[in-house]
Amino acid sequence: MKVALAQINTTVGDLAGNEARILAAYRRGLEAGVDLVMFPELTITGYPPRDLLLKRSFIAQNLAVLDRLAAASGKAAMLVGYVDGNKKRPGREVTNSAALLQNGRVLATRTKTLLPTYDVFDEDRYFEPAQENHPVEFAGGKIGLTICEDIWNDEDFWPDRRYGHNPPVELAAEGSRILFNISASPWNLGKEETRYRMLRSMAQKAKCPVLFCNQVGGNDELVFDGGSLAFNGAGELIARAEMFTEDFVVVDTETAKPVPRISRPQEELVYKALVLGLRDYLYKCGFKSAVLGLSGGIDSALTACIAVDALGKEHVRGISLPSQFSSQGSLDDARILAERLGIAYDVIAIQPPFEAVKGQLKAVFAGKAEDTTEENIQARLRGVMLMALSNKFGSLLLTTGNKSELAVGYCTLYGDMCGGLAVISDVPKTMVYRLSKWINREREIIPTASITKPPSAELRPNQTDQDSLPPYDVLDAILDAYVVQGRTLSEIVQAGFDETTVKRVIRLIDFNEYKRRQAAPGLKVTSKAFGVGRRIPIAQKYQIT
Repeated sequence: MKVALAQINTTVGDLAGNEARILAAYRRGLEAGVDLVMFPELTITGYPPRDLLLKRSFIAQNLAVLDRLAAASGKAAMLVGYVDGNKKRPGREVTNSAALLQNGRVLATRTKTLLPTYDVFDEDRYFEPAQENHPVEFAGGKIGLTICEDIWNDEDFWPDRRYGHNPPVELAAEGSRILFNISASPWNLGKEETRYRMLRSMAQKAKCPVLFCNQVGGNDELVFDGGSLAFNGAGELIARAEMFTEDFVVVDTETAKPVPRISRPQEELVYKALVLGLRDYLYKCGFKSAVLGLSGGIDSALTACIAVDALGKEHVRGISLPSQFSSQGSLDDARILAERLGIAYDVIAIQPPFEAVKGQLKAVFAGKAEDTTEENIQARLRGVMLMALSNKFGSLLLTTGNKSELAVGYCTLYGDMCGGLAVISDVPKTMVYRLSKWINREREIIPTASITKPPSAELRPNQTDQDSLPPYDVLDAILDAYVVQGRTLSEIVQAGFDETTVKRVIRLIDFNEYKRRQAAPGLKVTSKAFGVGRRIPIAQKYQIT
């Protein structure tokens, strides 16, 4: 069978825009002479639609799009994802479904069997699962239609399974000669390798081709990488789509020859994910430009580079907000970076308003020594200035804090946390260094001093991050063990870390949940990000041992 994998970038709720993208790709399929054009999961609505699914008008309008797509279908079929009504009650009102359209009608529909309700997924909140799934008669034979999670539960691949069903194996046992999987599988570090091995294993087990078409693009915190794949019945890769961009790949399951895999450095994958996530978040939310503070440090430098690659230099403005504690080196590094990136750049000193605020508080603060209160006033004044620019010019304010800082609360509410998107909030500090060096792999863009100097908030004389934090390689290792891997205190200590340091880091992570709850949404690039997918109570007393 000749199939086109239409890896398109859908926008949640943009029913008309998604419909236009589907039809454009379908016409490409007709021109290519394919038998079928397959699209990602919930193609019509975009994924994840979340509580839009509770709006009956939204469901009705998505079904109207399905009717129009069916009417537009011809000899070549199209396989699209949509939201159907649940006709078997009691149960949830809707289902996550796929429709096979051909010759002006709906040839067949199938409903997702396995509904993920973990990490970033919450499908059991909305959808009624299918109790069974049988092959569809198409093009003189049987094919199996599955949706995303349906293919992620094979007992021979996963040591721990979440569900009792194994839909693709069951479909193969009933005679399906090709297994189709329409998907909206968000990316995180290592995800593409897991998918490759899992799908290859399934093709080998089912002894038939497996075609996987994945969504691409950013929707809120999630970044979908695309990376659609096709395997033959021997488990050989016969087609692959690009990552982090729309693609259209045609494969003939009968005649296609094996193709090589492409391996990319982790730094490149993370960087491309962040660029795509920022670009889509900004444009899908209706913004046309971005503004950010440039401190001369490595975090703001990395964020600025991502913004320029995502939006173009003409749509990015950098602002230096020096205080009396800002070093000349940091000011120079901020200016040099802006010049190299070619972005608009302004300097707005915060010392005058800082002195004015201190004067207003002098009587109330009488007898009190200066402490972090005054440091936070400076950070909040910077937030005021940046938000003013955001309001005046209609630009999205980007926060520049990394995951390590957010984890331990090394950030100021209503100060450096001000903004509409936390671009690198899921990037640990050690990865910030790796990404910055990767950016400079061919020529120096980020000033070397921004990478090599000790990191500092520069809110008091001679301040460095390590005045109050362990070295970032130690902090990030503990952060990964505790938050991402879910290790206990004793397990982390047994791995070779100082017990006092581990206890302190864990206490800081747990205590600062209230700050993270008020942070801007951040782009998810690790398997466990703060925010979406992590639901820790703020008011709680549990202490891990």
